[in-house]
Amino acid sequence: MKPISRHFAGMMKTAAVCVMAGALLCLAAPSAMADIYRYVDEQGVTHYTNVPTRGSYTLYIREATLSKKLRGTPASYDTHIKEASDLHHVDFDLIKAVIKVESDFNPRAISKAGARGLMQVMPGNFVRLGISDPENPRQNIIGGTCYLRQMLNRFGGKTTLALAAYNAGPGAVEKYNSIPPYEETRNYVRKVMLEYRRLRKIRRDSGMQWQVHASTP
Repeated sequence: MKPISRHFAGMMKTAAVCVMAGALLCLAAPSAMADIYRYVDEQGVTHYTNVPTRGSYTLYIREATLSKKLRGTPASYDTHIKEASDLHHVDFDLIKAVIKVESDFNPRAISKAGARGLMQVMPGNFVRLGISDPENPRQNIIGGTCYLRQMLNRFGGKTTLALAAYNAGPGAVEKYNSIPPYEETRNYVRKVMLEYRRLRKIRRDSGMQWQVHASTP
């Protein structure tokens, strides 16, 4: 990772420094995150970096704080989820459950396999799902939901099989004619289904009227 560094005069107001910190978050986040360090030199200039080159740098923002700032709240993307739900006829709560398990509402999440964004779409699917910017929440949600709908269609509307295919690929589900015997995939399906049922209960108990599209567990 290349160092990230910016300089500000010591006389700058606190508000300006906060703007700088926000810029650093944007620069550090897209491909990887790291702690941010700073020091003030003899001329009163404040230096920021993610790769400190001298002992005078002190920790400014921890990586965990950066990750937390990138995440949206559970309600942040409801408008896009509703649009995707209506467009592709997938249950609103199922889409939201997938986003929770896949990225925990972090639009810049990147998996070890390279899957990106809120619904962790693989780069090989970007073009056919209409995704030009995987970190764009609307594009990622609509594209990811389109793929989830394809899996639901492929496996007769059975939610658990569609989720297994979303995680492990449709070929693996067809090979075993069930959820593949992969620990990661089985845990994934279990987590999404638990979150899905939790969200549906909340909606039912609160009287929310999101459209529910039929699917089979």
